[in-house]
Amino acid sequence: MKIVLQRVKEANVKVESKIIGKINRGIVILVGIEKGDGEDGAKYLANKIVNLRIFPDKEGKMNLSLLDVGGEILAVSQFTLAASIKKGRRPSFEKAEEPHKAEKLFNFFINELKNKKVKVETGIFGAMMEVFLINDGPVTYILKYPK
Repeated sequence: MKIVLQRVKEANVKVESKIIGKINRGIVILVGIEKGDGEDGAKYLANKIVNLRIFPDKEGKMNLSLLDVGGEILAVSQFTLAASIKKGRRPSFEKAEEPHKAEKLFNFFINELKNKKVKVETGIFGAMMEVFLINDGPVTYILKYPK
């Protein structure tokens, strides 16, 4: 699994011009699922995400986690994270998991996040989406499993 994580002041996702997911302070995660990814990776990344100390404390140091600040998550599936652009000019999606398997793992991952007692909003798997966010910092990280 590959994840792009951004700390945000607020964010939302639209499908066909309708907001279907919206959060206040927290993180937006774009989730790419590759062939061979499984539940172990989803569990590891869910735990890592909610416990990453990327929010400022009273001195402005990144010392607090999403759980510490009561932050929220907007999670959006994004198969293009599994693309390879090593050859030619058109991305190859050979590493991307088949849609039905990827959707099942994405839903498992979302449930793992929700089990951490965090508000989680999502887009619609496989839909064309518009993601709007106010990046806070900006603070952006890339997470992978296996590492």
